[in-house]
Amino acid sequence: MIKLQLRSKGDAVAMLQELLNEFGYEIIVNGSFDAATDLVVRDFQKSMGLVSDGIVYTKTWTRLINNAPVNLSQIENLFLKEEDIVGVAKELKIEVAVVKAVNEVESSGRGYLVDGRVKILFEGHEFWKQLELRKIDPVPLAKNNANVLYKTWTKKHYVGGKGEYARLDQAIGIRDDSRVTEAAYASASWGLFQIMGYHYKSLGYSEIVQFVAEMKESEGHQLRIFAKYIQVNNLTKHLKAKQWEAFAKGYNGPGYRANKYHEKLEKAYKKYNLAG
Repeated sequence: MIKLQLRSKGDAVAMLQELLNEFGYEIIVNGSFDAATDLVVRDFQKSMGLVSDGIVYTKTWTRLINNAPVNLSQIENLFLKEEDIVGVAKELKIEVAVVKAVNEVESSGRGYLVDGRVKILFEGHEFWKQLELRKIDPVPLAKNNANVLYKTWTKKHYVGGKGEYARLDQAIGIRDDSRVTEAAYASASWGLFQIMGYHYKSLGYSEIVQFVAEMKESEGHQLRIFAKYIQVNNLTKHLKAKQWEAFAKGYNGPGYRANKYHEKLEKAYKKYNLAG
């Protein structure tokens, strides 16, 4: 089990936050063990008769997992498997170590929430654009919906975890209109690789509900959707040639260098290549 405490970061922290929220707490799921998370952890430990020290390790994890009001086993069969990696590598005609490297660096850690739903992140600025594309004026709809509909990107409205579904539902409920529903689904990123819903047509789906349905199947399906994405965007050639910088620039945009995605990809590849 992973040991977590104040200032820890990563998907394990996000899972911790999701689990705590299942016990009735309301903290933002951001993958950062901040002061708010520390306070909640201490309160949870106290309620479970544990030492209230803010350190999440064997005993606290055991209490979280064994007493969670969700069936955690339901997501185990959805996790990515070795055969999924091998299958996509064969399909793309690239090395297995390359796929493993990309999965390590570019995935969000998990494709599912602890309650079994696909991991999403709702983007209000994209919702604005998607409504406009469907000839719907977002301005009058933005009143009383500032947390899900805004013109410029901001992360201040992110809540993470199942809270993102509440934001998605709010967006859908703005108006009883199939165009609004489609725009809302298109404005969320989905699954292990957080692919935006508005890509559904370029990925070969006639309707966004088909895209969402496949995302729900498994992380293996999510990996295959990701494979479609890099093929459609002509990025496979960079992986074949192990041109990490070109791939990172194409996939992550201009911010790739600041985040050192190309360096992380190369380091991960070397690790998996040696392991193979």
